[in-house]
Amino acid sequence: MPAVLRKLKHLAIYMTLLSGGGCTLMYYLMQKNFAKSEFYQLALEELKRQPAVLEALGAPPLKVHHISLTDGHNRIDVSGAQIKVPVSGSKTAGELYIHALRDVPRKRWNLQEVILNLRDGQRVPVYRAEVESEAGGMASEPPEV
Repeated sequence: MPAVLRKLKHLAIYMTLLSGGGCTLMYYLMQKNFAKSEFYQLALEELKRQPAVLEALGAPPLKVHHISLTDGHNRIDVSGAQIKVPVSGSKTAGELYIHALRDVPRKRWNLQEVILNLRDGQRVPVYRAEVESEAGGMASEPPEV
């Protein structure tokens, strides 16, 4: 094999390794950014406040796994987020479905709904936001006279 072809072959191998490593690093950094996000942290706090739900999983220890970035369910934009986080305990595993809306002026995330779907098909509500009535107050509050 001529020296030029050998050098091109080595260059192609190095470039393949370099680009593969770069893609792997980007995927890892994106995972870390998801885990640092406010709505993600709020949802995990809500899950940890539910002893019955943790008991169903077999937690502690509660293991939170990486989000699949290629899953079509995971969507985040300026005004909202909808993600599916795999979780597991010693008894079973499942997915934590998180739906949050962003309060743009305050730059804060507000959880709307957090649901745990266990592998056995059981659907466990973890958190649901209070629904505002048309009058602007909370639906659970009686109107003032």
